[in-house]
Amino acid sequence: MESVDVVVIGAGAAGMMCAIEAGKRGRSVLVLDHAAAPGEKIRISGGGRCNFTNIHASPKNFISQNPHFCISALARYTQRDFIALVERYGIAFHEKTLGQLFCDGSARQIIDMLLAEMKRHAVQLRLATSANSIEPTEDGFVLAVGGGRVRCKSLVMASGGKSIPKMGATGFGYEVAAQFGLRVVETRPALVPLTFEARTLERLKPLSGVAVDAQIACGRTSFSEAMLFTHRGVSGPAVLQISSYWREGEEIRIAMLPQTDLFAALRTARVENGRQALQTALAVHLPKKLAQTIADELGLTGQLADMSDKVLRRVEDAVNGWRIKPAGSEGYRTAEVTLGGIDTRELDSKTMEARSVPGLYFIGEVVDVTGWLGGYNFQWAWSSGWCAGQVA
Repeated sequence: MESVDVVVIGAGAAGMMCAIEAGKRGRSVLVLDHAAAPGEKIRISGGGRCNFTNIHASPKNFISQNPHFCISALARYTQRDFIALVERYGIAFHEKTLGQLFCDGSARQIIDMLLAEMKRHAVQLRLATSANSIEPTEDGFVLAVGGGRVRCKSLVMASGGKSIPKMGATGFGYEVAAQFGLRVVETRPALVPLTFEARTLERLKPLSGVAVDAQIACGRTSFSEAMLFTHRGVSGPAVLQISSYWREGEEIRIAMLPQTDLFAALRTARVENGRQALQTALAVHLPKKLAQTIADELGLTGQLADMSDKVLRRVEDAVNGWRIKPAGSEGYRTAEVTLGGIDTRELDSKTMEARSVPGLYFIGEVVDVTGWLGGYNFQWAWSSGWCAGQVA
């Protein structure tokens, strides 16, 4: 029987980071992944350029039933620590909006960096290989791997969530948690486009592909970024962000000109050029198709001069006070991450070790810690993986 100190299940961001750190301590480490290539989510992230962290990452950018759980990990291995690693490998990067850091070149550079670090610290990597069963022993675990068995002292679950199943995502980590009696917070798709019911889609059909900067709110939470109309509903950064807070049956509130006093602007337009149509006045501030659709939805034709203040208030409300109940989301198929996961009450926040199962660790997306869009989930992967790697 093969024997190693540490088995890490999952060759994603968290798993590779943990393996590197455990390898630095002289531990013999084996990383297993059922996929044919490591770091597939890294490869496709950020449009192929990998939004590998965010310079503003802090606990307030994460969702969890216990919002304090992530504080220790994020403080012990920060975005600055990972940036230093990227710089050490000479990988050029740039900041985009809201503190997001992207590679100038390919996301493959981040994967190659992690693989180089794994090789440097003698970490074994086996791809297209699954752990078929896990048995606890007196001093660790025995895994059925392929046609053989592997014994380890520490087992790290870095198996990710259910999002993007075409990339190989499964619920294996949750199954392992259940096997060992650990609680799992209900999972759901997050950072995902929202869908509308058929009648609404038919009305909004001309807007498919139209984008606008918007403020989208659900409850007390709101985000101001781009919104994109699609043939299924709405997408874009603002929508993906709010999707993590939205629940079925709730409405979202959309302001498509959040920085504009549209009522005042329309009153001015009425005085200066009252003969123009409403859609023409709106097109000064909004895409033409959107301006036309709003005018059509309100049934407003004729000249701006003939429209009262009350009518202009209706227009303002349609643009900056749009309330709608999404029918649902596009689900795990397009969700960037999974909300929920291993209940943080089951884990030590400094080590990621299961309190009731010595030697068993959970890191990354499989845990009930979910970041905002913009590099935050990668930072959680680096931080939680680093923490487990110090002790596993």
